[in-house]
Amino acid sequence: MLRYIGGAFFLYFQSSKHFDNYCSMKSLLYVFITLLFFVSCKKEKEKLEKEVQPKVVWQSYNENEDLTATKKLEQDRMHLKLVNSKVLDKNDIWRSLESELDYFSEEDYNRLKQFIIEKDIPSIQQNIRDGDLSYEDLTKFYVYRIRKYESDNSLSLNSVISLNSNAVEQARALDKVDKNTVDVNSVFGMPIMLKDNIGTEDMLTTAGAIALQENKTSNAFITKRLIDQNAIILGKANLSEWAYFLCIGCPVGYSAIGGQTLNPYGRMVFETGGSSSGSGATVAANFCVAAVGTETSGSILSPSSQNSVVGLKPTIGVLSRSGIVPISSTLDTPGPMTKTVIDNAILLNAMIGKDPNDSASVSTEKDFVSSVNNSTLQGKRFGVIKDLLKDSIYNIAIEKVEIAGGIIIEVEPEQTQLPGFLSILNIDMKNDLPKYINSYASKNVVVKTIEDAVAFNLQDTLIRIPYGQGVFEGIIQDSTTIEGLEKIKKNLKTIARNYFDIHMDKHNLDAVLSINNYHAGYAAVAKYPALTVPMGYTDKGEPKGLTFIAEPFSEAKLLQLGIAYELISKERKAPMIYMD
Repeated sequence: MLRYIGGAFFLYFQSSKHFDNYCSMKSLLYVFITLLFFVSCKKEKEKLEKEVQPKVVWQSYNENEDLTATKKLEQDRMHLKLVNSKVLDKNDIWRSLESELDYFSEEDYNRLKQFIIEKDIPSIQQNIRDGDLSYEDLTKFYVYRIRKYESDNSLSLNSVISLNSNAVEQARALDKVDKNTVDVNSVFGMPIMLKDNIGTEDMLTTAGAIALQENKTSNAFITKRLIDQNAIILGKANLSEWAYFLCIGCPVGYSAIGGQTLNPYGRMVFETGGSSSGSGATVAANFCVAAVGTETSGSILSPSSQNSVVGLKPTIGVLSRSGIVPISSTLDTPGPMTKTVIDNAILLNAMIGKDPNDSASVSTEKDFVSSVNNSTLQGKRFGVIKDLLKDSIYNIAIEKVEIAGGIIIEVEPEQTQLPGFLSILNIDMKNDLPKYINSYASKNVVVKTIEDAVAFNLQDTLIRIPYGQGVFEGIIQDSTTIEGLEKIKKNLKTIARNYFDIHMDKHNLDAVLSINNYHAGYAAVAKYPALTVPMGYTDKGEPKGLTFIAEPFSEAKLLQLGIAYELISKERKAPMIYMD
């Protein structure tokens, strides 16, 4: 480059009347070039010294002290046998992205925090429009943050199983687009985590199980929908292994692949909820913009409420299940998990679409983002479960709803049993897992049936099933026939709908208000959607969610009610030790 500058000077003076001054100017030029050379070298040296960052390495540690401490907790399910996975080296999670962080410093991280941490999608998109950060910055920020916390044994949450090695490259490509053309209410360029039972081409899909450790699949339908709208699939979140349908009484959030997912509000003290444990923890700890979980009965509602995030369990069919490791084709559904209700609507919008490969899939033309505009609680009618009013946090939430103009009707649903509920899950999984493996799993997956999985796990019980596999064994033993199963489904749907509808019809209710996943089983078999929104925290700091339950295909109404409650309550608080 300097040679060309010198040549240009030479030609200029040679062809001009100032040629007589050439010799003196030549001397000045040489001085200039020499100074430029040294300045350039100095700046390059300073740049390298400033920007090349040391590698961050995770090291295993002696877990005995931590495990002993959990034995003192009241809740038996929190009596842990291990913290970290015995088969996953955490360094492998971010290894493929290390080079992308070579020039991303703590200074860069601290500069970007104000534009990302606890911000909703519209705010982040606007910050990108304003030039405060780029999609590449955003993606690198999350990779850096995940490595920062997950490499620290005193702070790690074991919430991430894998990261997408192409994520930063994909973000760079999106930065070439005119930011002013990007809808601020879109997933464009937003790094999203997927529960690791949702198929992705760029990463393995394990369901947390060693039997699926090398399961390379194609993209699930909802993954394709997100990619088509230029979302960045940042990584795969840890989960309760086999979506918490493996062991009896075991800790929620544990998987052989990912280890024990921990709650950022009470690490190794509070449960994370299951089975979308990692999805809840990654959103709560600001490891991603948003996440996708799955639910059969409470598996979105529970971790969302336990991690103080917003979680929607849609009506079966609103979102496709194709390419997702199943429990039950009757009850399974994916759903969005986010910090705010508006983000929930944006993520839901991005995933909807009729899937010809899912018999339950329906077509919806709703714009869930537009549906939450001008939302209000004024004049809305809510069924409040009288027995839950003993909970002081619930009581305060109800008072806020009433002050905002909501009409409160106390109801006392009859506490009926759900006979045969477990058989729906048992028989469906017995039939649906082989279908998934035949249609979506890679050929190197050796297990084809539940019986195969049980036998596989018995080959190394300490590593593969430290908490046993009592649920899997129960699946094999369940002899319910297909005809018997259909009767159970029909009966349970009637029982569950009566549980809600008697009061919803009598009082013309917009929604029933519950806590966390307390009524998830009823909502599941009734096929009613449910939305949980942060409601507050116990004296010990454990989060709770206010859960709205409404009739099928009323997701738009739930989001309207949820955002109206969110605006008057503003209860979500980030976990303090994860704010750095």
